[in-house]
Amino acid sequence: MGETPGTLDELARRAGKWLSLSAAPPERHTTAVIADRFDRITWRDTYEQSAALRELAEELNERHEHTRHHTTDLLTDVFLAAYKVNPRLRERPEMDPSRLVNHQVVTSLVESPAFAELRRETAGDPYAAAMAVLAQATALRRMLEATRGAQDKAEQAKQSQRNAERAATAVTEALQQAAEKTAEPDRADEDGAVPPPAATDAVQQTIEAAEVSEAAAQRAAQAAAQALAAAAPGIRIAARNAVSKAAEGARAEAALMRAWGVGPGELERMPFGQRARLAERLRTSRLAEWAELIGRFRQMADGERARKVENATGELVGVTLGNDLSRVIPSELANLGLPALRAVFAARYAAGELMLYDSQGEQTTGRGAIIACVDTSHSMYEAGPGGITREAWAKACALALLDQARHARRDFVGILFSAADKLKVFRFPADRPADVAHVLDFAETFLGGGTSYQRPLSAAGGLLEEEFNDAARMRGDIVMLTDDDCGVTEEWMRGWNDAKHRLGFRVFGVAIGAPRVAETDSVLDALCDNLRAIEDLTDVHAAADLFRVI
Repeated sequence: MGETPGTLDELARRAGKWLSLSAAPPERHTTAVIADRFDRITWRDTYEQSAALRELAEELNERHEHTRHHTTDLLTDVFLAAYKVNPRLRERPEMDPSRLVNHQVVTSLVESPAFAELRRETAGDPYAAAMAVLAQATALRRMLEATRGAQDKAEQAKQSQRNAERAATAVTEALQQAAEKTAEPDRADEDGAVPPPAATDAVQQTIEAAEVSEAAAQRAAQAAAQALAAAAPGIRIAARNAVSKAAEGARAEAALMRAWGVGPGELERMPFGQRARLAERLRTSRLAEWAELIGRFRQMADGERARKVENATGELVGVTLGNDLSRVIPSELANLGLPALRAVFAARYAAGELMLYDSQGEQTTGRGAIIACVDTSHSMYEAGPGGITREAWAKACALALLDQARHARRDFVGILFSAADKLKVFRFPADRPADVAHVLDFAETFLGGGTSYQRPLSAAGGLLEEEFNDAARMRGDIVMLTDDDCGVTEEWMRGWNDAKHRLGFRVFGVAIGAPRVAETDSVLDALCDNLRAIEDLTDVHAAADLFRVI
């Protein structure tokens, strides 16, 4: 090892490298994603609120008990990588050697092609970031299993580094003891401070031990790096698949929420647990099958609203009722070409109930509530083209009408009916937000049984009467969505016509998957001012005109 130094200064020069390491050992981090205090608070809060995250952490800790803190740090990193708006990773030399596997995993996730797409749904959203972690759970398990050997090497490197740091500390302590011995009165001479031989030997031995420890640490670090390099390709493949799956899940959940009219602002205000329960309900119930249909209905309705003519003098703004023959819509005039329907036209003309184009300068149509009467009898459960049930089509249309009411600041009422003794009413006042749980209850409820028109229409008329008495609002709209035709009594029909004339409401009929119900001699035709048949349940545009005139 060379000639033994004689003076304290010579010993200090020889031990200088170890003195600097002992005085200021480099800081080593256990998490790969650079995070501030608020990021860490967000992670802790999310972790405490998510039972699924805690269960995942517990499972991974049990599988990797000797490195349990490593798995918790890994989940933290995966969460923060998805949550932070601009995640940045530490350099490898800054990491604690035992966390280099975590660093490789997170690096592979962040560098995956689909990661930017995932972050479009998760950045700044703790819930979505937590769901991304859970979506990647299977891949994380596999990666941790596949890197056990590399992790063992990393642990050995960590231990060797600790040994080297302790050896550096031992050099400092030995030199300090040598200095104390040198400071004794009988040890000083004019040639400089000379420590006693025993102290000199002790310093020399600790320096040699430190050199050995350093070499061992370097070998262990190299072995760990080689093991990690061997595992890296597999980690990258698993990470790529994990991120793609998480991005797909995040997109699907965001689309599901949008389809049901739950906006980003409402989601941000929703407590974690409530949001998790809502997502689970939408994913696992039969409502999930309707999401795409509901989304298409809402998109169509938005487009139809955009096509409405802007209010300007002399321009058409909708459809109203009256007896002005100069503004009769073509479908009404067509009745004059059929001898059997001329009497119907004459009766509607006499009652002032012809469908007319409405223009600016007249009272806007549709001031009262929009009421959707949805048939939920057994036959509505029947599936049509594309596997879509009549019930699904009817409720998707009703939910689009709910949007229509919100847009026009009108009350909305959903009335579910079947037999005369089965009726359920869901009210959505215009002055209050539509509670999503209430919307889902409306969509999920199915009564079963037969079909009765009188009960739901009487309920709808009573609600419009109540609205007129309380707020002096008239001219509501009732939409009857059914696949069946049933009789009504003459007495009831007289009262119904009186109510229509007094309150000025309109009735639109939609015969779903049952063309015969839309025939001109049907009861539904007699009840409605405007009736259409829907045969192709995959075509949401078949009801487009509803959203132009309501």
